[in-house]
Amino acid sequence: MSKPKPAVLPKNPCFSSGPCAKHPGWSLDNLKHATLGRSHRAKAGADKLASAIELTREILRVPADYRIGIVPASDTGAVEMALWSLLGPRGADVVAWDSFSKDWATDVLTELKIPGARSITAPFGLLPDLNEIDFDNDVVFAWNGTTSGVRVPNGDFIPHDRKGLTICDATSAAFAQRLDFAKLDATTFSWQKVLGGEAAHGILILSPRAVERLESYSPPRPLPKIFRLTKGGKLNEGVFRGETINTPSLLCVEDYLDALNWAKSIGGLDELMARTDRNAAVVGAWVEKTSWLSFLAKDPAARSNTSVCLQFADPEVAKTPAERRKALAKRMVSLVEQEGAGFDFAAYRDAPPGLRIWCGATVEAADLAILTQWLEWAYLEAAETEPTII
Repeated sequence: MSKPKPAVLPKNPCFSSGPCAKHPGWSLDNLKHATLGRSHRAKAGADKLASAIELTREILRVPADYRIGIVPASDTGAVEMALWSLLGPRGADVVAWDSFSKDWATDVLTELKIPGARSITAPFGLLPDLNEIDFDNDVVFAWNGTTSGVRVPNGDFIPHDRKGLTICDATSAAFAQRLDFAKLDATTFSWQKVLGGEAAHGILILSPRAVERLESYSPPRPLPKIFRLTKGGKLNEGVFRGETINTPSLLCVEDYLDALNWAKSIGGLDELMARTDRNAAVVGAWVEKTSWLSFLAKDPAARSNTSVCLQFADPEVAKTPAERRKALAKRMVSLVEQEGAGFDFAAYRDAPPGLRIWCGATVEAADLAILTQWLEWAYLEAAETEPTII
């Protein structure tokens, strides 16, 4: 029998894993100082871009000798720029345990055809054996698997004396998990994740070792203008001062600055991580007492605190075909969305059927607690109104 609908709604029902919820207190009025209609190369626009880079450095605690660039095409553009520009002089190990890192494996092995490249993979819910990685090679990996809810616990698996470069997709980790920059040579993320900024812009952070590679190695392939990080064999320093390769949206830049300033006002990186951990704990406590759901990530030490991925655990449901479980998740999402109680929390299309709840720092723990009540209602409602699903 279905249960009564919960009596309250979340204040912010946005639980998408990207674009993510705007930060508490956000409003369009926060963007009134955007330099709209001005060139990004004029002083007003250039100062905004430079401020975005320096605030990123301050809040993420990026070492002073690392370069930070604003690049096109979100995190995907930043990763592709790193792959196309840096890979080639060594073999490459691509470590993949979610949809996007498997895409990077396809790029490295099938499109770029890097000699000696190999893929080290694991199914959804598990980390590969990190001891298999050969750090004499360049290594490509995601710090946090956005579609699998599995992350590396820390950077201890990466040696300081590695010969290859590490290229890290950190898009759902940056600002929520402590990145070990001493172990990372090219780090990427987008504005749309933990800080809830607007999409379409990416960040590429380069270590001195990555810069040395760029200045000593010319890839044996044509590089589109949008990927070029050097001029005359030297790093194009302008990219890392805010002189972006293509025209950025200054409205999005203003929104990112607003998010960065919010992050700074609440206590910076430590509080961003603490908020995210508290949010994930709300969902975790609910899952522990819920018989019909379990974490997709098997190892608690490797469980994401941002993209929390859940699968159906009721034995009768778990043994049904994937299409029926997808139908169940879709029905639950539809029921909750119709009530305005939560949006966009279905599992990623390539992942096992279930739910994916974003717990990043812009989400409020109280809203997550309310969402879980609605999920309880939706599960029983789906069972009653769609008996062929369960």
